[in-house]
Amino acid sequence: MFPTPLALLLALTQAAAPATAPSALALTHVSVIDMATGAVLPDRTVVIRGERIVDVSPAASAVIPPGARLVDASFRFVMPGLWDMHIHSFFGDWVPGGREVTLSLLLAHGVTGARDMGSDLDPILAARADIAAGRLAGPRLVVSGPMLDGPKSPFPASIKLATPDDGRRAVAMLQERGVDFIKIQSYVPRDVYFAVAEECRRRKIPFEGHVPDAVRAADASDAGQASFEHLIGVFEGSSPSEDAFVKGDPKGPGRFLETYDPSLEAGLIARLARNRTWQCPTLFWERGQWLVDAIEISRDPDLRWAPASWREKTWPRFAADIAKTMDTDPLPVREKFVAHELEIVARLQRAGVPFLAGTDTPAGVDVIPGPSLHHELERFVAAGFTPLEALRTATLDPARFLGRTADFGAVEKGKIADLVLLDANPLEDVSRTRRIAGVVANGRYLSRADLDRMLADVEAYGKGH
Repeated sequence: MFPTPLALLLALTQAAAPATAPSALALTHVSVIDMATGAVLPDRTVVIRGERIVDVSPAASAVIPPGARLVDASFRFVMPGLWDMHIHSFFGDWVPGGREVTLSLLLAHGVTGARDMGSDLDPILAARADIAAGRLAGPRLVVSGPMLDGPKSPFPASIKLATPDDGRRAVAMLQERGVDFIKIQSYVPRDVYFAVAEECRRRKIPFEGHVPDAVRAADASDAGQASFEHLIGVFEGSSPSEDAFVKGDPKGPGRFLETYDPSLEAGLIARLARNRTWQCPTLFWERGQWLVDAIEISRDPDLRWAPASWREKTWPRFAADIAKTMDTDPLPVREKFVAHELEIVARLQRAGVPFLAGTDTPAGVDVIPGPSLHHELERFVAAGFTPLEALRTATLDPARFLGRTADFGAVEKGKIADLVLLDANPLEDVSRTRRIAGVVANGRYLSRADLDRMLADVEAYGKGH
């Protein structure tokens, strides 16, 4: 018999927020990874009280408060909790199970923070509040609410805009409801986009997301858009056909490759670096999208956590949509384009353009919440990042992007205790981020046994949904 959603929610909540939490927590004899320098500080004790780290000292001289919960972390490594900077928790009926699956899987895989780039407003605001209060197991959330899109948007969790005034009203409403930023989608008309940008600047709320089809990447960067997702706009801006693309001419991998101009790309990259326009390329999602007909997902060991409804309804729908609109080029062309994306990312990084790790989970075939973030880090390494540089895209750099370096991105005194305890050093092999021994979420310790129980509950729930 599968647990009911309520029973599952209560079980997960209890795992995240035990009723009798100790007054303090100490991770003893642990190696601390410094994300700024790449240094590994051996044999430290990390002391946590409430939600904050209160001391990081050599284990031999550490002062541990009486009554603290002791976790022997000998031969283990601790690093800041991971951030997935592009998720969708509540996306209409396209991907059900936001609370029961998506948020739980993220936390169980060391993702202690996430930027939600488009969700139904009431559920995402409720989840953000419940996680902050310890009533729900999941990563802390930075949210946009519904995406702003054009008048014929096909997406759930979106607001359809036809006029500049529509855009201004949407920004005002969302800010009044308490969202953290505004998410832009692809079909926003050009005049609406610039009205939204102006309103966001006036109200001092960030706007982030897609470069709309009717807008040039250079113009979006100059307008102050904080991040570009999926490298949208970069492909177009690296082509002499950009004007035609903006006017609605067909585009895709083959067309981008045929018209690619390195000098145009270099000029755009220089502008993105000058404006510090962050890139969230969702490389694992991109690979799965363009090569959806060539990847055998049945061999994925993480498939057990995907609900039956995702595998039997959602993913076939996504695959059919991709087949109709996005993979019309022959497979060798699409494979070449996926390699081209990695090369673009390498050139952007060398020029100083900043990056964020994000996955678009669960809005993609076999893009499973949690594991997909670890795959994303591996894709950054495939693009030429060192393991440290890849890890920063999910730790220190999200803290910088959010303006929260006082709270996140390091294992230091005063920081919020969102941490991942690992059995091996990820600086030697970034795939070791999956070797999780425990997670500290907002100061509360989840052991490997706690995490395994969460995963078992998700698996059981998914079999019945």
